[in-house]
This record gives sequence, structure tokens and C-alpha cells, in this order.
Amino acid sequence: MRMSKLFSQTLREAPSEAEAASHQLLLRAGFIRPLAAGVFSYLPLARRAMNKIENIIRQEMEAIGGQEITMPVVHPADIWKETGRWYQIDAEMGRFKDRSGRDMVLAMTHEEVIADLVRREVRSYRQLPLLLYHLQTKWRDDPRPRAGLIRVREFTMKDSYSLDADWEGLDRQYRAHYQAYFNIYHRCGLQVVAVKSDVGMMGGQMAHEFMYLTPIGEDTLLICEACGFSANRQIASFQKTLLGPEQALPMEKIATPECKSIAELAEFLGVPHARTAKAVFLVAVVNEGQQQVERFVFAIVRGDMEVNETKLANLIHARSLRPATEEEIRRVGAEPGYASPVGLQAGKPGQKGSFWVIVDDAVPASPNLVAGANEAGYHLRNVNYGRDYQADFVADIAAALEGDACPQCGQPLKAVRGVEVGNIFKLGTRYSDSMGCSYLDADGKSNPVVMGSYGIGVGRLLACIAEQCHDADGLIWPVSVTPYQVHLVLLVGKGGTDEAGQVQETAEQLYASLQQVGLEVLFDDRPESPGVKFKDADLIGLPLRLTVGERSLKAGGIEFKRRDRQEREIIPLDQVIDRVRSELTALQAEIDRSVVVAPQNF
Repeated sequence: MRMSKLFSQTLREAPSEAEAASHQLLLRAGFIRPLAAGVFSYLPLARRAMNKIENIIRQEMEAIGGQEITMPVVHPADIWKETGRWYQIDAEMGRFKDRSGRDMVLAMTHEEVIADLVRREVRSYRQLPLLLYHLQTKWRDDPRPRAGLIRVREFTMKDSYSLDADWEGLDRQYRAHYQAYFNIYHRCGLQVVAVKSDVGMMGGQMAHEFMYLTPIGEDTLLICEACGFSANRQIASFQKTLLGPEQALPMEKIATPECKSIAELAEFLGVPHARTAKAVFLVAVVNEGQQQVERFVFAIVRGDMEVNETKLANLIHARSLRPATEEEIRRVGAEPGYASPVGLQAGKPGQKGSFWVIVDDAVPASPNLVAGANEAGYHLRNVNYGRDYQADFVADIAAALEGDACPQCGQPLKAVRGVEVGNIFKLGTRYSDSMGCSYLDADGKSNPVVMGSYGIGVGRLLACIAEQCHDADGLIWPVSVTPYQVHLVLLVGKGGTDEAGQVQETAEQLYASLQQVGLEVLFDDRPESPGVKFKDADLIGLPLRLTVGERSLKAGGIEFKRRDRQEREIIPLDQVIDRVRSELTALQAEIDRSVVVAPQNF
């Protein structure tokens, strides 16, 4: 491709709203252009890189038995209503009506569609197992798109779906995907870690996320460097330090003026935070049948801990959670800043004063805590769960923090940030049961198909590669996903006509020769200065650069430079193709060495 014809142009500066390095560089290098918030056009350079990523994905999916299909972007809402997700997902789902007034959905994911296909096509156990996948456009109306392709609303995703006759088959396909995903990322030149994660709107019984570790990531991960434990903070557990067994002392009311926070209370009374009970007030939207209702949630954790809203939402199957207002807190009989469940009576659902009390599992094992008295300026000493109040739920609702004890080995956990570049889910029969996806076994008995779901965001993967592979001058593409392998730069100087003609002719011949042997070349034939051309070459970031100019020809050949190195050298013209091939082989070998068997600690 000649740069004089390339539908793209580089930018000297990125727009001010582009904060992430990948966003800045992909804009400046002419890979992407924004259309609306979280919606991008992919220009030819990006499209070529994404094609290579998608081909790697296809190869790895087919290596584990995948068959590629294509499913629609637009779905009838009826299938989403069958699984209940029409009622469970909020504004993130793109909803509209067709011209006949039927409810329709823009694809967020394709579990419902694959389940509909399966119930129409699969009849017998002889048709199982199956693995189907596609690469398709998705729409999720994210309220806060950010960081370019890292968090968007419209995107391309590879999603695959495993279909098995039993749970053992699902286990095999889940483990096969786990390894295949590491192969994909490593072949793309990206280093990732796998962490246990929340099943979220997908449902099911187990999930893992594949994370590229970076400070720009929105997810917090807890990792143990001693034993290898890793989990998203949304679900991470930890070993809780329990207070020793004590006799329950009589409860007493004490004055605690202006002590509305745990820190103020602990300092005023001279007690550690772990000797206090923290009240957190939330309002949950939950489904009751096909109706959505709000329920007030009174969550209690020890004062040295924080509430994990994801754990809490999963416990009560909440569609969403929001902080309660002071008016809502007082409506249930509590006092903001001085609240506890002591003395409060939960009413029936729908009645004034109705609420749920949810207690972290460390609280019952922590006797004689200081808790609110539901009266401004007062707290209660020696509050004990079971004697002084009860809960609707007792469960782990505490957030794991850096320094907490690893749940497996007890060593301190480390908190890091990451961007999710893929996920895998054991769905089980969650969709099969709701949509009637069954097969007949060898005895003629009907059984639900056991399903798994596995996703990779292609654009986000491209952005994370750019985030990892760059320097101060621009992108440095891994050879496996680079738009072109070679950047050929023509420099026509101010010498005589003969010299300029020779340079032009040599560059054109080299361009043709490189293409004839199957090499991918971006030829900068523009009438720009050497400085502009070299800056653009560094910005675009192809692995190898060849420069043809009067100076290089006088020195005996063509100037050769690897993008990831500073050294330049002159190579005789008749050796250029062999040298390019040799360097590309070496770069690919570096990628291949990173593809190793991943430990599966689950």
C-alpha cells in the first residue's frame, strides 16, 4: 500500500479528551476516528490489525473444535423475556420496536440466540458435544465510555458457546477455552492474567476474566504472589481476623457527640475499628415476578471492613443498588450516622418500614461491638448479633483490600488494576432450563443441554496491545498483528536529477520485489520531508523500516532499522529480502516462545 493512497492521516497532537496512551496513539497514527461517544470507525490500518487478531482467534477456536457461524445483531425481545434478562438488564440494553410494534433488542451477547438455535437443531446426545462461535457486532449502552476502545458502546466480539450432555463435558470445554485464550493473547503479544470473577448478568456457576494489568484499568484485582490466588475484587474473599470468644456483656447506651463516622467513633472511645459495627444503607431494585420493586437494605459489616456491593447484589439478586437518602433511612426508624438494626422491626414487603438486614459473616463471630443507638449523639456498647438483633441474610459481603490475608495461604494480598480482555463462563443449564433446550440420552430420557459461554472483545484487545506496545515516539506492533510488516520510506533529496531518479527507481523496484515474495509493505511515497516521514513511521509502529535515499545508496545499499531498537545499518540491496525475512522469523519466534501451557488452579 502506498501512503499517498492510504485512507488515513497522522495527527501531530491527539484531541484533549484522549487520556489513555492507546487512545492517543491510535488516533494520532490514523487507526481510528470517533463518530459518537463510545462509537468508532476503524480505518484501514486498524482493520488490517483486527483481521490478524480475528484470524488468530479463529485458528485457536477451531483447534479446540469450534465451528464458525454468524448470528443476528437484532433479536426479538421474546427470547430475552424467556430467560428473564429483558427484565433484569437496565438501560444498558438497546431496546426498540419494529414497524409492527414488536419489542426488539440490539445484541449485547448471544446466549438467547444460541439457545434458540439449539432447541431447534439438537435432538440427540449423538449431536453433542458442540462448540459454535462467531465474530459479531454488539451494542451495550454504557453510560461512561472512556479511554478510546477500552470502554465503548459498539464493539466486535468473538463469542463462543459450548454445548454438552453433562457437566464433565462442560469442564473439558471450559478448560480448553482457558488454554486457548492464553494462546490467543500470547500470540497477539499481550501479557495477561486470569482471575476468578463475578458471573454478572450472564449467570451460571463459575467465571474467569483475562486481565491485562495496567494503571488505566477500571477493575481492581487481588493477587497473592505467594500461592497464585487471583480474583476480581468484586468476588474476592479473604481470611477474616476474628475477635476471640468472649462472654456477651450487657448492652449499654453511651453518649458519642459528633461521632458520625467509624474513625471518629473509634478515636472518641479509644477502641479499634474492628470493635465497631458499620451500617451501610442502600436501596435495591429486585424482581418480584415480572415487577420491579425497591427494597431498603440495611447492611452491617465490622468497622475495619467495607461492604462489597457486588457480593451484596448477588446475594439478594438485585438488578441495581443505590445509596439510600437520609429521608429513606429515617423512614425505617434509623438515624443517619448513629444507626444499627437494634430495636428496629422489619415490615412486610411493600409496607412502610420494610427492609432487609444483611450481616457480614464476621459480625456474628465478633462479640461486644459498638453500634449505633438510632439516636443522634448516642451509640450502644456490647451489641451482639443473635441476642440484640437478627438478620435476613448472613453471608460474606465484605470487600477484600490490599494487605488482607489470602483465602488460600494467608499471605497478604496485592491489589492491582486491570482491563478485562476476555471472559469465560460456566452457564450450566441456566438458559437451557428457561428456553427448553434439551436432548434425548441413550435411554430416551430428556435432559437439558449444559452450556458454556466465552467472549473476547476484538477492539479492546487491539487497544490493550497498543497500550502495552509503545514508546514515547509511537506504537510498536507485535509482528503477529501488525498492519504491515515493513515500512518502506522513500527519501528524494535535493541532488541532481540522475541521483533522484535512481533513488525513485530503486525504491519502486524494492517495493515490487518485497510484494512479489509475499511480504506486506507500507510504502511512504509521499512528497514529505525526511523528518515527517520518520516521525510517521515511528508513530505507526511497523516492525521493520527500510529507507531508500541518496545517502543510503552512496553508503552501499538500503538503511535497515527495527522499530524496537535504535540501531541502524546499511544492507546491500541484494540482501534486503533475506534480511527482512530473517528478522520477521526471529520476531515471530519470540512470540511463539511465549505460548506455553497455563496452570489451571480451579
